[in-house]
Amino acid sequence: MLYNALKLLHVLSIIVWVGGMVFAHFFLRPAAQGLAPEQRVPLMHAVLQRFLTAVAASVVVVLTTGLAMIGMVSIGSGGAFSMPRDWHFMIGAGLLMMALFGYLYFAVLSRLDAAVAAADWAAGGAALARMRTGVGVNLALGTAIVAVVLLW
Repeated sequence: MLYNALKLLHVLSIIVWVGGMVFAHFFLRPAAQGLAPEQRVPLMHAVLQRFLTAVAASVVVVLTTGLAMIGMVSIGSGGAFSMPRDWHFMIGAGLLMMALFGYLYFAVLSRLDAAVAAADWAAGGAALARMRTGVGVNLALGTAIVAVVLLW
């Protein structure tokens, strides 16, 4: 029962993260492109602050529950534990996603914060372009993880 609860929290956190990236990348950003920079940049800043804070919580939950589930399976294996190949891929790509998220959260969002505070819409646009690239890469990685885990 505990393992299933951990898996549920793990998957729900991934849904928040990957689903949020789909929404931001394919729906919010294109809709906001029609706004003037002095409207678009503060809007995207406000949305990204909220979203990246939620993703930070998701990262903690994904990492904690993932490690707990590996530990439970390992302990229950009686010393004959061997992780499936898809788990190796999930761990590697997931850690890469977390590292890229860290860069977006601590470096790029800080640049966006500063640009909005200074009403420097060009710098804000540049930060948003970096954010878009990072989100695109993380979305591809997250989609690959889901596909590998479900199909492998």
